[in-house]
Amino acid sequence: MLYHVNLNDSKSQLFDRSGMDDAVVTHISELMASLGRLRAAERKLAEASQRFMSLNETDMRALHFLIVAEERDLVTTPSAIANHLGISGASTTKLLDRLEKAGHIARHPHPSDRRALAITIAPRTREAARNSVGRQQARRFYAAARLSPAERDVVIGFLDDMTRELGVGADWSETADPA
Repeated sequence: MLYHVNLNDSKSQLFDRSGMDDAVVTHISELMASLGRLRAAERKLAEASQRFMSLNETDMRALHFLIVAEERDLVTTPSAIANHLGISGASTTKLLDRLEKAGHIARHPHPSDRRALAITIAPRTREAARNSVGRQQARRFYAAARLSPAERDVVIGFLDDMTRELGVGADWSETADPA
């Protein structure tokens, strides 16, 4: 098993397993393997959606932002997209040029600020996203819906705790051994 703690850290240099019997370590390793399978499935789905729509990850994130804003009846500006994606104004212009040329978005005068533009998603792109990424999101929803409220609370707690743990070592320079 690729994710088994004993295969990845046979000398207990990374994982403190003192006080844990082999069954507990194996069970935790099964959980890590399950997370690995989930990441692999999500990666395959993202790649398939990107290929289907001929878009890269940033393009997909921008379109998702536009869909969510539209669902909430919000006017989306280039600066809102830039802020959401964490990219520069110049990169946003290139992104919007690319999406507009491909027919995925349109630029319009802003309804209340004559100096600004409003960005909308093309109906066919919205429908394609709904039929690909949206359907996959619905499957995630149904998996969560099959859990009891108490089980969902446990999963939420686990995922939030794991997110915090991963955030601790996010800067490799903090944890990297200089030798």
